Amino acid sequence: MFTPLNQAKKLTRTILTSGTFMLASLSVSLHAAEFDHSYTNYDQLLTQVVEESTDKKQTRVNYQQLAVKKDKLLSSLNAFSAVSKSQYDQWSQQQQLSFLINAYNGFTLKLIIDNWDEFKQGDADSIRDLGSLFTTPWEKKFFTLFNEKHNLDDIEHEMVRKWFKEPRIHAALVCAAVSCPPLRNEAFVASALAAQLDSQMHLFLADNSRNEIKINGQKGEASLSSIFKWYRGDFEKGEQGFHSLFDLLSTYSDALVEGDENAQAQRNLLKSADYPIIFKDYDWRLNDVANF
Repeated sequence: MFTPLNQAKKLTRTILTSGTFMLASLSVSLHAAEFDHSYTNYDQLLTQVVEESTDKKQTRVNYQQLAVKKDKLLSSLNAFSAVSKSQYDQWSQQQQLSFLINAYNGFTLKLIIDNWDEFKQGDADSIRDLGSLFTTPWEKKFFTLFNEKHNLDDIEHEMVRKWFKEPRIHAALVCAAVSCPPLRNEAFVASALAAQLDSQMHLFLADNSRNEIKINGQKGEASLSSIFKWYRGDFEKGEQGFHSLFDLLSTYSDALVEGDENAQAQRNLLKSADYPIIFKDYDWRLNDVANF
């Protein structure tokens, strides 16, 4: 039976429910705003420990200095680990992808520093030496992300490559090897992400030790990083306009011919989109300053 008392109870429940929802929404919004999308501390750390080559096409990490600054690294990584999936889901795609790239590279640095004594003692020369008989280093669940234990493969293959249509990430994710793309000496940030990814791919392709166009008379070939062999399929899906490796190389032709004496012949070859592509051996030595 309808009574003023029932109406009052119903109104009270409505107010309480609405209030609870608004408070929850406000709490989530405030929590989301707490994360520093400028990555101030992590950015400063990278500036201090990542060193450029003289031609500015390669970088190496001063791991000995990073070991001294381990607390600063852990502070940044703890901030990454504190992010919940619900918080992450509220961010823009640029914020999400920047976060995952920074997390991958940051936790890779942690893996090296956690085992730095092995490198100093000569028991390890490569990140690959940090695996076990049954587990690669990329399969080791040694950090927390979104309130769950994860490994580096989870970030790269189950998150970045699945959630985003951005093949240029293969020039941004750095697995601590000499043949990897250069680790950027700044954090990836949403406001500059497109330019940073473009810059990373340009740097990677401009380095002839990793990627080059070889000319022999009227013929030629592309000699590329094995990264493009392992992830060739990611450049054949039409994402970012790349339907093949030929498309990628044509887009970044300026980088590929940069500083080369036979630049015009290289450009002509790249325009033809009809040449063999071979892949270089991968140098898995640690990307330490000692291996410049």
